[in-house]
Parts: sequence; structure tokens; C-alpha cells
Amino acid sequence: MDAEVPFWRRKSLDEMTTAEWESLCDGCGRCCLHKLREEETGELAFTNVACRLLDLESCRCGDYAGRRRRVPDCVQLSPASLATIDWLPPSCAYRLRAEGKPLAWWHPLVSGDPTTVHRAGVSVRGRAISEKRAGPLEHHVVDWPGRAPKRRAPAPKETTE
Repeated sequence: MDAEVPFWRRKSLDEMTTAEWESLCDGCGRCCLHKLREEETGELAFTNVACRLLDLESCRCGDYAGRRRRVPDCVQLSPASLATIDWLPPSCAYRLRAEGKPLAWWHPLVSGDPTTVHRAGVSVRGRAISEKRAGPLEHHVVDWPGRAPKRRAPAPKETTE
């Protein structure tokens, strides 16, 4: 019976293997957008400016293995770090599972298709620009990365999640 329940529903984040943990990433790229934090109030602002390593078409890191060396402030997610991070998008699988919530129908682990994250309008594809071209981040403040995505593609009639 347990083998029929997907690992992300039967295991805690701490119990997942490295491969299972990595597969939770839906490939949306929202976490790779720059954020601004007001020093006095702590208020968070999202931008549509992506890390220079983010491939804006695939929405995946162009140098995942070397990202921390090339971008020293790149945050490495872990079960422990999730408790202190307040900027993950509401659609993020790491955040959802940490909160005990199910994955969305468009998540590749649920849909079986890595392109559903793009077709559903969840990814940054077509909405972000590279930091190489952006100029001042303050000119690129947007609110959509911090909101639940609006549905662009219809959800399947039945989902397992």
C-alpha cells in the first residue's frame, strides 16, 4: 500500500533522498527572481529580474552544480532553511510540503509532464528579464511572484494530489 502513495506524500522533507528532494523543484524559476527587502520595515518586494544563471526559456539554473560558487548569495534550500525563508512563492512545492499541503495539478511529479508548469502560467517564462539587462531592481518591482498563480490551462478532471 505505501509503495502506491507517492514519496512526497508519504515522506517528510527530512526523510527524502537527495534525488527526491531535488525532484520537488517544479522548475518555475520564481525563487531565482531578485527580491528587495526594506531595511526599516522588513517588507519584501518581488521583482521580475532573474539571476544571471537562470535560463529564461527552461526556467532552470544554467550552472546548478556551480551556482553557489558563481553566485555566493544563492540560497540553498534545505528542510531546516525552509523555516526561516519567507520569500518562497505560495506555489512552491518545498513550501507546500513543509506546510503539509498537496502539490498542484501542474507540478511535474503530479502531471508527469515537466512542461505543465509553463503551460499553466506558473513559471517565469516570458515574464522575467535577466539581471544582465535589468538596470536598477527598484524599476522592476512586481507582485505576481508572491501570489498564487492564476490558472491558464485547465486542470485535469481528476488528480492524484
